Parts: sequence; C-alpha cells; structure tokens
Amino acid sequence: MAALFYVRLVALTAGALSYLFLLALVLGHRRPRNFERLLFFLILALFFIYAGGLLEANASIQYFIPPRATQFLYTALKAFGILMLWPLIWHTRRAYRRYILAAPESAFGTAAIWMFYLVALGELAFAGRLAIAAHGYEIGARIWLGLTFLLVSGRFALPLVAGFDAALDFQDWSAARDRMQQGLFRLLFAGSLFVALFWFGYLALISKAPLASQFFLTAAVMMGVVPGATLIYYSLRHNFLEYGAQRNLVYGLTATILALLYLAFVRRASGWLEPYFPPEATAGFLLFVLIFLFEPLERVIGPALHRRIHEGMEGLQRLTTELQEQARQGNLAKLVELADRRIREEFGLAAVRVSIPSDPKGEPLKSPGGLGHVARIPITKEGEEIGLLEAATTGAFLTGETSAALEFLAEQLPGMADLAKVIEEKIELERELAERERLALLGQMAASVSHNLRNPLGSMKTILQVQLENPDLPLDARHDCALVVEEIDRMNAKLTQLLKYSKPSLNGQRVGLVALARQTASLLGRDAGRRNIRMEFAQPAGEIEATASEEAVSEILSNLLVNAIEAQPKGGRVRVNLHRNGRSAEIEIEDDGPGIAADVKARMFHPFFTTKAAGTGLGLAIVARRVADLGGTVECESPVRDGRGTKFRVTIPAASGDRKAKHATNPDRG
Repeated sequence: MAALFYVRLVALTAGALSYLFLLALVLGHRRPRNFERLLFFLILALFFIYAGGLLEANASIQYFIPPRATQFLYTALKAFGILMLWPLIWHTRRAYRRYILAAPESAFGTAAIWMFYLVALGELAFAGRLAIAAHGYEIGARIWLGLTFLLVSGRFALPLVAGFDAALDFQDWSAARDRMQQGLFRLLFAGSLFVALFWFGYLALISKAPLASQFFLTAAVMMGVVPGATLIYYSLRHNFLEYGAQRNLVYGLTATILALLYLAFVRRASGWLEPYFPPEATAGFLLFVLIFLFEPLERVIGPALHRRIHEGMEGLQRLTTELQEQARQGNLAKLVELADRRIREEFGLAAVRVSIPSDPKGEPLKSPGGLGHVARIPITKEGEEIGLLEAATTGAFLTGETSAALEFLAEQLPGMADLAKVIEEKIELERELAERERLALLGQMAASVSHNLRNPLGSMKTILQVQLENPDLPLDARHDCALVVEEIDRMNAKLTQLLKYSKPSLNGQRVGLVALARQTASLLGRDAGRRNIRMEFAQPAGEIEATASEEAVSEILSNLLVNAIEAQPKGGRVRVNLHRNGRSAEIEIEDDGPGIAADVKARMFHPFFTTKAAGTGLGLAIVARRVADLGGTVECESPVRDGRGTKFRVTIPAASGDRKAKHATNPDRG
C-alpha cells in the first residue's frame, strides 16, 4: 500500500507539473481564437484534479488528520475539475475540428455542448441545495456535504468522461490530415481508453478488494498524465499548434519547474535528516552541491544545445536557398510573397510582412488581437533603407536565435531583390527583342502581302471604275461594280492598317497635341453625327507640345476616337480632354458606351484580338505600340460611372519649353 501511495504521489506531481507547464505555454501563445481559450480551461480543469490530489497526498503525509480548510481546498479542486471536465472536453474538441480541421458544424454538436454544461450546472445546483437543506449542521459541514456530493458524483462520472474522450480521440484520429495529428490522437485515444477501463475497475473493487482498487487507482492516475505529456511532446517536437516555436518560454518554464522540484527535494530531505542535522545545514549543503553540478550539466545540455543550433542553421540555410531559387525566377512580387509565407512557417510566427520598397504611408503590422510582440527590422543596401521586414508573434517575445535569423535574412534580401530585378529586366528585354523580331517578320510579311495584293487590287479597281464611267452599263451591273469597288477600298484599308502596325515610329519632333486632336476630331465628326453622337473637346488655354511624330499621335487619336464612336451605335457622347502634368502630356478620350468586360480588358491590346465581326484586332494594338515607342503609357478605366462608359488615358513625354495648359470652364461641343 505504501509503495502504491508513493508511486501515486509521483504521478500526481508529474501530472500537476505537466498541466501547469501547458497552462503557461497556452497563456504565452495567446492566439486570439476560441479554441485556445477552451483548451486553457480544459487544461485548468485537469490541473485542478491533479493539484487537488497532490495536495491531499501531501496533507496525509504532513498531518495525521488534515485541517478542515485543507480538506475543503483539495476536495473543491478535485470536485470542480471533474465537474467541468466533460463539457470542456466536448467543447474544445468541437473548436479544434472547426478551427484546425475545418470540419463543418452540426446542430447536434451544439445542442450536446449546451446539454453537458446544463448537466454540470444542475449538479452544482443540486449540491448547493443539498448543503442548504442540512439545517442541523454548521456552515462548514454544509459546504463539506455539497463538495462531497460533487466529488462522489464526479468519481462515478470520470470513467464515462474518459470513455467519451476516447471516442472523440478516435474520431479525430480518423479525421486527421497528416501523420503528426494521427500519431497525437492515437496516443490520446490509448491513454483515455486505458483510464476509462482502469477507473471502472477501481469503482468495481473499491469495497470488495481495497488493495486491487488501489492498484487500479494508481494506474489510472499514471495514465491520466499521458494526455498532458503527449501534448507537451508534440508541441516541442512537432510544433503542434505552433506552441513549440516559443523556445524562450519553453526553456524558462523548464528551468523554473526543475528549480521548484529541486527546492521541494531540499525541503523534503531537510525534514528527513532533521533528527541528525539541522534543517538549515542540510538545505545549505544541498544548495552548495549545485556548484559541482554545473560542469556535468553543461556536458549533458551542451550537445543538445549545439544540436538545436545546428538544426536552426540548417533550417535557415534551406530557407535562404529556397528564396534564392525564387529570386532566380525573376519575379520580385513572388519573391516577397514566398518570403512572407516561408519565414512565418519556419519560425512559427503569427504574421510576417516583407516590404520592398517600404511604404511610408502603410499601416504597421500588428499581432493578431494585439496580444503579441512585433519586431521591425530595416532592409538596407549600402547604408540606405530600401525595405522593411516585420514579424509578429502571438505571445512571447522573439528569442535571440529567431531575432538573429531574421536580421540575417534582412541582410540577404537586398541581394535577392536585386537578382530578381536584374533577371526580370533581362526577361523583359528578351521579350521585347522577341516582340521586335516578330514585328520585323510581320513587317516583311505585310510588305510582301501589300506588294502582291495591292497591284492586282489597283488594276481591278481601275477596270471597274472605267466600267462605271460607261453610260451604257446596265443598272444591276453598275450596282455590283460599285460594291466591288467598296470592298477593294476596304481591303486596301486593312492592308494599310497592317503596314502601320508593323512600321516603327520616327519620333523626336515637336507636335502640337491640341491642334492635332482638334483636326482628328473634326475629320471624324461627320461619322459621329451620322450615329447621333455628340463630340466634346475640352479646350486648354494654350497649346500642349509633345516630343513625338505627328503620324504616331494621329494614329493614337484616330484609333481611340473610332473605337469610342463605334462603341455607341445608338448615340451618345465622346469627350476629348488634353492637359499637361509636369513633364508629361495626357490625352483622355471618354465615351458613354456599355463599357468593357474584365476578360476583354485583359486582352484588348493584343494584336489581332477583336470583338467586332468585321474588325482586324489591330486598332488598340497600334495604339499600344505607338505609345510604347513614344516612351509613354496607356490606361483603360471601365466602367466610368453607373456601370457604363470607358475612358482611355494616354501619357506621353511633353516637349520642354511650352506653356502649362489649363482647362477651360466650358468645353467646346461639336
């Protein structure tokens, strides 16, 4: 019996320390999720059970009859821990399946949670009523009566709770998505099932075979430590729920618990040796012995710390290699995106943001729920800050190891960013070269097609025009000849457009944009009038000159205006607006048409892409090519207002020395 008692004492101590360790770990993590809150209260209930049992065992050693206050305390701890264990197990598992496994909720599960809480509250209310009904007892005896009822009812409910927990463990084992989770819930299932079976054995033998019941009780108490030890192992070894990333908190908790255990041993040894030595002398000797343990401890802990540092360096090297491989792909945006994700995963952080370049107007990174710590490390190049690395934890501060690793990455990121930019520019140059080669080939093909087709088409048109001048030509034949002449003109126009797209621009002249835009709008005004379209021209106060060729700007204006007119077959408005913005000249052409769909907008500048039945798909391609040749940009905004309308904004370099244009209050209408 005495041996079983001391084994149980050790198991109770291990259980209380394990669940106390987990409580501190969850508190230090401080992730603002409902699952972490429920897990904290579940571990707290288990800690109450083991702390109450440990207090009871130590009180039985210290006192022949424990004081009434001590009995109240350990009975209350065990009673309330067992009372809340069942609903908290179910509720925590539900939260785990929802937040971690992303399992759908069910009305039955929600109803079961409330039912379990109501049962616990019902037991608590019945215990209070039982205590109040005991009129013939003092107040302390009444409280003791209620606590005894809770403890007895909890003892009989405990095997059911353990069995229910085993069923939930098996369910989560089946639903787990990776080997780590499967191993975790497999161990929890075995521990819960073992506790349930042994506790049933304890209840069956408590009155028939006291020695056997003590054996079953001790085994159940020992197995009750398994869930806590399993969670600690998977948190530290496999970073379960990212708890193991808090290395500074783990080391501090471990050192604190070991120090408490040694102090408890010193106190116990002082009591054992009190008949032979003064307690102060024993305590002083045992504390002095620690000095001689430093070197052996260093020999034991040193290799473990070295191995941990080596693993951290290997992980950092793998991460750096992975980021360098991404930088060689020549995409800075994807490099930053990968760095955000992989740094967060590698160091178990709550959030990471890499900004290259840094945004001075951006909101600073915050930890989830505002509960953690945020480190901001500047990314510098040649002494100048070019970006920012921000890392947020959910609880404890960053360890020195993690901070050093983040500073190392911040030193490496400028080189990676430069590599990504250089390769990106190289790829862009290669694309531009390939495009120029393709356009050169297209120009040769266009010239060949034009040479081979235009002469026969010109001869055909001349013959038909001679026939049309013949007064004796029948009316039907005259009509057919006129149609063929129109088709020949249309084919010549398409050939001309193809030649324009393939021909490079000759820039460097000073072009008056206002006069050229007014002239182009006037030429297309008759066609707009036939379609019942109103042309509006916002008259600037003065001329705006650009460094370009008149032919290139004319092609840009005419293609955009034709598109705006053809987008409104039932009438509408086309507005032309020009102004100067610093060193750039801007041309805006807006219509009231139906707008452009998103999928069309993504491809509308591609050569030969068109949504028109008779279009060539070269109009906007010519605009994009001419603007690029001028060193400008073209943007499209659609819809503009009320889900309709399209606005093209062309920006090209302005010529130096001309006056800054201002808008007139009233636009001209044509």
